[in-house]
Amino acid sequence: MPSKTPDGEQRGWIVPIGGAEDKEADPKVLKRFVDLCGGKDARIVVIPTASKLIETGTQYERLFPELGAREATVLDFDTRRDAQEQNRLDRIEDATGVFFTGGNQLRLSTLLGGTPVAKLVRSLNARGVTVGGTSAGASILSEHMIAFGREGSSPTAGSVRLAPGLGLTNRFVIDQHFRQRDRLGRLVAALAYNPFAIGIGLDEDTAAFIGPDDTLEVEGSGSVTIVDASELTFSSMDRAGEDDPVCLLGLRVHILVAGATFNLHTRQAAAGRLAITKT
Repeated sequence: MPSKTPDGEQRGWIVPIGGAEDKEADPKVLKRFVDLCGGKDARIVVIPTASKLIETGTQYERLFPELGAREATVLDFDTRRDAQEQNRLDRIEDATGVFFTGGNQLRLSTLLGGTPVAKLVRSLNARGVTVGGTSAGASILSEHMIAFGREGSSPTAGSVRLAPGLGLTNRFVIDQHFRQRDRLGRLVAALAYNPFAIGIGLDEDTAAFIGPDDTLEVEGSGSVTIVDASELTFSSMDRAGEDDPVCLLGLRVHILVAGATFNLHTRQAAAGRLAITKT
């Protein structure tokens, strides 16, 4: 469950990124993440546990200081025992930002789920620390995580498998590489299992910057697909077979691009800065 925000404080930003973010030509997504972590005073811990590639963490360790951070430190976890070591917890405690890289979200949840590291990251975010992640690192941020599923635009009962995520919030379910890998069907299927949550489909090089007031703003070159099942009037999920299509009535869908916003509390979308006309 999400940690309780202490009295007098506000939750930190949550920044899921759809993967394949621009790191060189126009790294606006990662630059904004660094700024939210404190800019020139930012101390970012990079957790590359989702990936088995050694260079994954070092890439961000080099990149974040180039984008203005004071320092970035890689902190990997190869076993669940690693996630209990006090010196590693102390390094996370001192961070102004935490970033999870891409890879395999089940590797993340298997190694970190239910550990002191997971509890500490939730607590830090509740106390104002910015937490973000890209690709698999985005999927793990919410309480309900898409573990894997089938590609395609139409939902079937068996097109998605869910697993517990990190639990920074229970308000949404994230899917990444969204348009590039045709993942609308599995995101909609996830909402059929849990209509309370809001579905957030993140294109590559695109992020949802979710502020303490639960307002989501889009940044990046792609779009964010919002699927809202709060007004669902009918679902056939309870009677559908594994490969059967699912009938869902009353879904609301928004397509947001850079500058557009969505309030996760009121469930209202707005064009944001896109609505400002130049004279």
